[in-house]
Amino acid sequence: MTVTGRTSQPIGHYEFCQRYRAECEVRSSAEKRMRLSAKALNQLLSVNDDVNTRIAPATDMEIYGKAEWWEYPTTRGDCEDLALLKRRKLIAMGWPVGDLLMTVVRQKNGDGHAVLTVLTDKGDLVLDNLDPHVKVWSQTPYTYIKRQSGFDTGQWVSIEDGRGSLEVSSLKN
Repeated sequence: MTVTGRTSQPIGHYEFCQRYRAECEVRSSAEKRMRLSAKALNQLLSVNDDVNTRIAPATDMEIYGKAEWWEYPTTRGDCEDLALLKRRKLIAMGWPVGDLLMTVVRQKNGDGHAVLTVLTDKGDLVLDNLDPHVKVWSQTPYTYIKRQSGFDTGQWVSIEDGRGSLEVSSLKN
């Protein structure tokens, strides 16, 4: 996944940062990505499955009475809520914050969607509430728009969706 420079922060993330300031003030200088060991892959699979099955899908309007509201879900949530919870759980397991990036994509039908991008030594992986599998970003059906910066959790960067050549089979190594 190629990033091309700073871009606007989604309004929902901006408001989230106003409520959870510490979440959006993390700076990272690490350029080394998380090693995708068997243990790490199992953590990703477990967290993705746990959150996807435990949190019932519901829109922000249904839950909060607002069109857009980013929040940690307890029983119900939409795509960005589930991605935030997955991020929080992985951080608690010791994953580097700079490798767990909220990401905005466009679905084939044109709708906006949010996923969690996980930077690893095997490529950029995606945890998605619409798919039970952890996939390399280029193996998903989405057009990638923007994501959090890996160096500053309060900043966002544009994504050039040129589709890499990584294959899912490379995750087995």
